[in-house]
Amino acid sequence: MTSVDEARSTVPTETGTASADDPEGLRRIAERLVREAAEHLRGLPRPWDDDVAGGSPESVSTKSTPTDVVTASDQALENLIRERLGQLRPGDAVVGEEYGGTAGGSRTLWVVDPIDGTVNFLYGLPWYAVSVAAVRDGVSVAGAVIEPASGRLWSASAGGGATCDGRPLRVSAESDVSLSLLATGFSYRAERRVRQVAMVSGLLPLVRDVRRTGSAALDLCAVAAGWADAYLEHGCSWWDWAAGALIATEAGAVVRTPGPTGSTPPDDGLGADALFAATPGIAPELAALAREHGAASV
Repeated sequence: MTSVDEARSTVPTETGTASADDPEGLRRIAERLVREAAEHLRGLPRPWDDDVAGGSPESVSTKSTPTDVVTASDQALENLIRERLGQLRPGDAVVGEEYGGTAGGSRTLWVVDPIDGTVNFLYGLPWYAVSVAAVRDGVSVAGAVIEPASGRLWSASAGGGATCDGRPLRVSAESDVSLSLLATGFSYRAERRVRQVAMVSGLLPLVRDVRRTGSAALDLCAVAAGWADAYLEHGCSWWDWAAGALIATEAGAVVRTPGPTGSTPPDDGLGADALFAATPGIAPELAALAREHGAASV
C-alpha cells in the first residue's frame, strides 16, 4: 500500500511517474491545480447571469481603479488553489493576485492568478484563464494555464517543452513583420492607456493586424501555439505571465519579462514593465519598432 507521503512524492506522467520535486513533476501538479480550479469555477455563480447589470454588488468589487474588477470567483479559486497546495506541497510558499504573499524561505514558490481576464469573465466573454506557475530562484520552472470556457490546457516545464492538451507547441515561422499578427493589452489607468494607444497606433500600419483579447496568459499561450506572432504589453503583474511566459519560451519564442516582483527589469529600451514575446524571425525588428514608437515611455 502506498503511503500519503509516497503518493505526494510522485505524480503520474505520460511515461510513468516523476518526482513531484523536479520541473516535470511540478508541471503535473500545476496542471492538476488549474483543472480543479476550472471545474470548481463551473459550479460557481456566473456574474453575467446576475440581475444587476455588470454583476451584483455582493459578487464584484474593484481594486486599483473602478475598471479594475475582482469577483467572488477570483477569491474562491485562489482559496481553493492555496488549500490544495497546502495538501500537495506543504511548506511551499504562494503568491497570488488576490491575497499576495512572499517567498519566505521556501525553495519553491507558486505564483497564482485565479482568473486572468476578469473583465471578460464579468461580461461573459470566454477569454479568461487560470494560471499557476512553480518558481525557483525567481525563475519559472513549471506552469499551466487553462481556459475554463473551452477546457484547453497549456503547460510547460523548464527544458521539457510546451504542450496544449498534450500536443507539442511551436511558435510560428513568420519572418516578415508586415505580415505578423500582434497581440497587446491596455492598462486600467486612463492616462497610461493614452500612451499605450500612441505606441500601438504607430505599430499598426507596420504589422498585419493587432488583437486585444484581455488575458495576458492566453496571449502568451497564443504566441506559443502560433496563433499570434508576437505579444507586447506594459503593466502586467508577475501572476499574469509567470506560467504563460515559460510556455511561450518552451515553444521557441523570444520572451522578455519585467522579472519577478522586486527584481531589476532589463534595460533594453522597451520600458521597465514591458512584457514581450515573439517568434524569433521577427523579434529583433519588432522590438526595435516598439522602441521607435515610444515603448520606453509607455
